[in-house]
Parts: sequence; structure tokens; C-alpha cells
Amino acid sequence: MKSVFKKKAYRFVSLFTALTLTLGLAACAGEETPSSSVSSKAESAASSSVASTVSQESEAVLKEGKYYSADATVESIIKDAADQGKVGNWGLGNEYEVQALLAKYDLPIQYLSQNFDMDGFDDDSILLASAMTYNELGLIKNDYDGGYSYGDSVKYIDMNDEGVAMLEDNIFTTRTFAEENPNTVKAFIAASMKGWKYAVENPEEAAEIVYQYGSSVSSEHQSYMASEVKKLVETDTNGKTVTDYGVIDEEAMFSTLELAQKYIQLSDSAAAEKLAAMTADDVYDKSYWEAAMLSEEALGTPEKKEVSIQIKWLPQAQFMGYYVALNKGYYSEVGLDVTIVPGGGDISETTAVYTGQVDFGVTWVSNLIAANAGGMNLLEIAQVYQRSGLVLAYKIGG
Repeated sequence: MKSVFKKKAYRFVSLFTALTLTLGLAACAGEETPSSSVSSKAESAASSSVASTVSQESEAVLKEGKYYSADATVESIIKDAADQGKVGNWGLGNEYEVQALLAKYDLPIQYLSQNFDMDGFDDDSILLASAMTYNELGLIKNDYDGGYSYGDSVKYIDMNDEGVAMLEDNIFTTRTFAEENPNTVKAFIAASMKGWKYAVENPEEAAEIVYQYGSSVSSEHQSYMASEVKKLVETDTNGKTVTDYGVIDEEAMFSTLELAQKYIQLSDSAAAEKLAAMTADDVYDKSYWEAAMLSEEALGTPEKKEVSIQIKWLPQAQFMGYYVALNKGYYSEVGLDVTIVPGGGDISETTAVYTGQVDFGVTWVSNLIAANAGGMNLLEIAQVYQRSGLVLAYKIGG
């Protein structure tokens, strides 16, 4: 039996995360209408022929018993779960990947609103549950504090493998701040990427460093997170190894923008028009990263020495590169005094950067796109995660 205490503890943390993301999206787009299980008017129903096919496939994929066969195809699993209305997502910024995946298989882009724990996965009310590889996937597979202990009876569908991945954690600032403080921006990128390089090369030590700064999760889960975040930083959406930490992959960026423009729904007409007309130049500028990677001597003297960065949540290995850079003195080496501001409060990272409460922030690219459509002038300056961490988890076996 799963621990009730463990589930309640995780629910609290996840609900706090949800509040942060909700406030962030609201601030970004003003009147953005979150997608939900009733959201896709244009693709609202599957044809009867598809339903018939799904019915036949359901029998095949469930032939091992209550759950899916280990060798069932991705298409058969998605169609079966969608037919039962049991594809889950939180609907707070990465539902666009789920919608794109459903559309890929000619299914309505509706999804079940998933709670901010994995209880729906546990009690089978959700057959395909959204999970981040470095967080929820570990919780449902592992048996440490907060875990659900499913082990190898869990498999998942990877957004990268399905060609619908959207880029996640980046570093951003305002366009004005970057133009007025180019040396500060370059120095911050250089030191941060040095921290990320050390972190992915030494994930166990990086996890311990984060834990010392006031971890929001157990040491076991922190270690798991570090090992999974490492993969997101050093592997691109096509599975190729990345050694240029923080590089902006234009192909992946274009794909992310294209999916955002197709699936982000904004009720404000001006914001919707701005979103539709948005180009890559409205999202990022890779010149700062390129200059930062030349040499430490070429960075120049920072115009602003005391700077801050707001992460998306409390201290955890999702952000280990910044804590390593702080702990190892990499920021001070380039003339910066850096404060890391935890997320999870009343002010989202996009709003905090836009209003000047902090100088830098960490966010998903889709959030930055929505923020700029809503009137903010934010600028991505480095892309830390090179692939999506979102998967759809499902159970196998009898």
C-alpha cells in the first residue's frame, strides 16, 4: 500500500508549483485561456472509423491484463487512452506537446485535467499521465520517500522521440537590460555555463550542493533528479550529444515557436495577433551566448556587479548549475555577486524579470513566448535544457 503521508506531502509541493505557473501564465498573457479537457473546438471529435479502430486496438493492447502490453505500439496506446478520455496533463504550459501528440495521431486534442500529484496514475483514473523525467517519473518508479514504487512496471512515451518536443528551462532577461549591460549578461552566461558543465559532469556532487542550499525534496530524489537533468542538458531533441552547454539550437527553437503558435490560445485579440506574427528574433538572441563562450578575458567589466536570478521553483537539481556556479565561486571569478531567488512565490519569474525585481530568470520557452505576446519584451540568452523532459507514463503487465 502506498503511503498516504507521502502522497499528501507531494501534493502540497506540486500544488505550490501549480500556483506559481498559473500566476506566471496569467501575468504573461493577461487573458490567456488555459487549454483543458474542453478546449479543442477545432478538433473536438474523432470519426466513427477511428473509434472502431481504437476499440479493436484496445483489446490488443490490454491483452496482458488490466494494463498495456509491454510491446504495444505508441499509436495503439495513445488511441486507447484518448478513446477512454484518460490522457492527463496539468494544463499550465506544457499541454501543447500533449495536444501536438494527439493531433499527430489524428485524435481530438482534448485531455483530462491532471491533479498535481500522481494519484490519478496510481488509481488508474489516468492511463497516460504527464510526468517530467526528472521529477514525477522518478516518484512513480522509485520507492524512496514520496515514491509510488512501480519500478519497471512503468513505461513512457517520450515527446522528443515523437517529434513534438518543446524546449524548456532557459536563461532570459529583458531586451533592455541586455542592451544596456552586455558585459554583465556575458559574464553571467559564462559563469552559469561553467556551473552547468561541472554539474553534469559531477551530478552526485551537484545534487549534494543543491541539498545544502535548502532542498525542496529528499536527498534520494535530489540525486535522481540530478542524473535525469544531466540528460536534458547534454542531449538534444534528436538524441545527439551536446557539449556546448547553453547553445541555442535554432531548429529546436523554430519547432517550439511553431507549436506554441499553433496551440497557445489567447483570448486577447491583440496578444493573439502578436503571437501569430512572432518570429525567432522576438524570442532569443544567441550573440550574447556566443560572445560569452569566446574566453573569460573577452568578457569585459560587468556594468552591474550585483545581480539576481529567479528560478522556477525551490532549490532542487532542476537548477543545479546555478547553485554549483555560486558554490564554486564561478560568479565571483567574473566579477559578479549573484543572488539566487527561489520561485514558488506570488510573483512569477517572467513578471519578476519584466518588472525589474530580478535581473535574470529561468523559464520554459513557451512561457516566454506567451509573455512576449502579452506585451513583455523578454529575451532568451541561453538554452540550458536541450530537449523536453515531458513524458506520458503508463503501466504495463497484469
